[in-house]
Amino acid sequence: MPTQRKLTLHQQAVLIHVLLVFPDQHVDICFDPSGSDARAYALNFLTIFKAIGWTVDAPSARTVGPALAFVVTGQGTLPPSAEALRDALRIYEIEVVTLRDQARESTAADFVLAIGPQVLVPRTR
Repeated sequence: MPTQRKLTLHQQAVLIHVLLVFPDQHVDICFDPSGSDARAYALNFLTIFKAIGWTVDAPSARTVGPALAFVVTGQGTLPPSAEALRDALRIYEIEVVTLRDQARESTAADFVLAIGPQVLVPRTR
């Protein structure tokens, strides 16, 4: 059975420190209800985003793809705040993919953080 994904208090503090330099961001969070830990993991990120004063609604349930992804609209690119978050998460070996959602042309969010079911990676010996 996989361990539950969560950010430690230390990881949350580091992410807050990294993201404080990006004021007035708007991010949406969605999670896949089929992921047993996806909602709780989404709430970890909600705590961080609220702590730094970003505009974010409560996470919404919807089917999403990979374990952790940024969704950008149309031909959009990641804003610097999302790039900084991605780079900081890599320190903890947490990978985030970027997806383009052509259907989400109009949204107030700078980006969407989508949390899907946990992907199990086979261990090598």
